Amino acid sequence: MTGSDGRQQSGFADASWHESGFADTPERLGGLETERVDPRYAAIDRASVAELAALMNEADASVPAAVRAALPQVVPAIEAVAQRMRDGGRLLYVGAGTPGRLGVLDASECPPTFGTPPGLVRGLIAGGEAAMFAAQEGVEDDADAGRAVIAAAGVGPTDSVVGITASGRTPYVLGAVAEARGRGALTVGVSCNTGTALSAAADHAVEVVVGPEVVAGSTRLKAGTAQKLVLNMFSTIAMVRLGKTYGNLMVDLGATNAKLRERAIRMVRTVTGAPRERAEEALEASGMRVKLAILHLERGLDPAEASARLAAAGGRLRDVLEER
Repeated sequence: MTGSDGRQQSGFADASWHESGFADTPERLGGLETERVDPRYAAIDRASVAELAALMNEADASVPAAVRAALPQVVPAIEAVAQRMRDGGRLLYVGAGTPGRLGVLDASECPPTFGTPPGLVRGLIAGGEAAMFAAQEGVEDDADAGRAVIAAAGVGPTDSVVGITASGRTPYVLGAVAEARGRGALTVGVSCNTGTALSAAADHAVEVVVGPEVVAGSTRLKAGTAQKLVLNMFSTIAMVRLGKTYGNLMVDLGATNAKLRERAIRMVRTVTGAPRERAEEALEASGMRVKLAILHLERGLDPAEASARLAAAGGRLRDVLEER
């Protein structure tokens, strides 16, 4: 069917899994690239450790090329997500099993890396927190649970929801994406097959086709690596666009341990050229906030003035430093 925006849709939002046109049959599942058996790896149980390591390394080397081929799909999706986040929206990843864990991992790394509040980027995994550490059998097949987790998160029109599934047909993810889209959120589907139910259900389809795995069907391998690379792009590029870096420096990091404190000092010194003692003093006076310390040293601003100028510039340090 065709939506009000003229885009072809799967109908999944208003129909059951089997009514959506993407019902799982043995033939359909067996035809997925992610399920295909590659004869090149048929004898790995007789291979040496060195041979297996070489085979896996060779297979993994093909993943960046697959991601590169998908960049025409990745770029507009990230641009749309970044715009929603500039308007105050959140980025939510949703997945089951390995893709769900990758989403939680990417989300959990944003606060220490970019100083984001914990709720700005979230990972939602089928089965909840327990599924991070142990497989929760059957939860990925529950489309209603996917819908429910989106409703519980209060997803709305400013938010972006990225569904992640190697097969592109996981009911939990499809239910979540359908619910999110129905609530007006921007939706993205990241999969490792072509022409999937997820691609049809989402506003933006990202299909990174990495081919069959060294261990047939073990999509935590090449497919998981591809998904991690794509999620790195989503969160990192969105944060750069939100002014969370100055050049390639993580000027919004949370200096919460000795290593990060040293990194903060180096960044202040790199930008300002100040000696270590002055950089440390500026950081202490600024509550260990790198941007404020830099603006104190470069523009003589106190923390309140620096915060106000940054807020007016949308958090972009470069804009404040280059003001005339």
